[in-house]
Amino acid sequence: MSESAARVFARLSTDEPITRTRTLMGKAVVLGGSLAGLLAARVLSDHAESVVLVERDSLPPAAAARPGTPHDGQLHTLMHGGRMQLQRLFPGFEEEARAGGAIVSSPYTIRAYADGVPKVSDGAMGLISSSRPFLEALVRRRTLALPNVKVLTCRAIGLEFRGDAVSGVRCGPVSRPGAGIGGGVEEWVEDADFVVDAMGRASKLGDWLEKAGWERPAMRRMAIDIDYATGYFRRTTSDPELAAAIAYRTPTATPPRVASGAITAIEGDRWLITLANYGKQPPIRDVDEFRKLCGELPPVYREAVEGEQLGDILTYHQADSRRRDYHLLKRFPARLISLGDAVASFNPIYGQGMSSAALHASALSHYLRSAPDLRRHARAFFADQRVVVDAAWQISTAADLARPDVHGPYPRGYRLTKWFAEQMAEASVTDREVAVRFNSVTYMRSHPSSLAAPATLLRALRVNRSSRKPRRERG
Repeated sequence: MSESAARVFARLSTDEPITRTRTLMGKAVVLGGSLAGLLAARVLSDHAESVVLVERDSLPPAAAARPGTPHDGQLHTLMHGGRMQLQRLFPGFEEEARAGGAIVSSPYTIRAYADGVPKVSDGAMGLISSSRPFLEALVRRRTLALPNVKVLTCRAIGLEFRGDAVSGVRCGPVSRPGAGIGGGVEEWVEDADFVVDAMGRASKLGDWLEKAGWERPAMRRMAIDIDYATGYFRRTTSDPELAAAIAYRTPTATPPRVASGAITAIEGDRWLITLANYGKQPPIRDVDEFRKLCGELPPVYREAVEGEQLGDILTYHQADSRRRDYHLLKRFPARLISLGDAVASFNPIYGQGMSSAALHASALSHYLRSAPDLRRHARAFFADQRVVVDAAWQISTAADLARPDVHGPYPRGYRLTKWFAEQMAEASVTDREVAVRFNSVTYMRSHPSSLAAPATLLRALRVNRSSRKPRRERG
């Protein structure tokens, strides 16, 4: 009897320590040195004699932007589900983050606003508030400190196969041919007993598979056309009462200039504020307009932008959400998997990316600790990963499809799902019990099916009916 999706998700999102690890392979190669690749390398360090991280950027020793992550200046949230996985992989991670200046927030220092109305605190879910470069640098330092992990600065340009399995990665220099990398060698093969694709949204794995005669995964896309504008401002208090906030507006036929605004206290005594908008609107680049728009949001936004501006307003555009359904492939090479944004990349406004990558790493850890036959297609891994992808995809696309300017594709049963989600979201504004369950899903600690319990739905309906009554009827 197969596990339910809720049970799989609970198994992957556990906070229990990782045990029962053993060496299964000689060399593992991870393609991509961003967060997903680093977490994969950390997991593989428990099971491989050596792990090689292939990355074309020169990875900085400290927190810094780099070409391979053009969005790293925007707000990134490590949700409670991802936070628990980083603690499992790197014991003491939160304490180290806090010592470096990050804010480890409690549920009572986080505020959410729905159309200007403060939402009740769930009293349960917290965040690690920091910039993306800070968090990635900490993960990178912990991962590369492992004695069997090293970085190879080069380009991955293809795969090598032996029978039905991957046997290596074709690599080439980052600079022009013959510029001295590898003693003048323009291309070489890095032998591998296991390969992980963590190359992000622009992953070439499908092309490489098709060229070698394998199936390539179909890609699903949903147009979202979201624009981010992010500003950094000096924070005058090192231990703020409010560490993070999100203010969002119900979608309307005419998209507002600001669809949502998020603020977080980050390292270096700074506020990081991101404003998001949809549709064919010009990017928000002018600091005067940025401050004016923050003034239309709850007071914490106005107060934050009164401080000294630090750097320019940074913009970012994402045209679509996308996923590659590797779990549907019937024929796939052994000793190869894909994870992170290379599999599924969601609307960034919901903050699921880093936490999804952490749960993919948890799926990889579970797979390798289950004594797999590495000579066969990693179906068990892809089946577990699908549960995580489906959960995040359901959360983000349900919200996107509620926008008038998004026109599908609509999943089967969309009308009922939409009504159900609206009931839960509305009740979570005022009712703490519903908020606990709702936030556990949106913070990626629980599977969305956990909201389907009859008692939870009935409570949400009662709360909503009561809140809609005229005040005189309520006595």
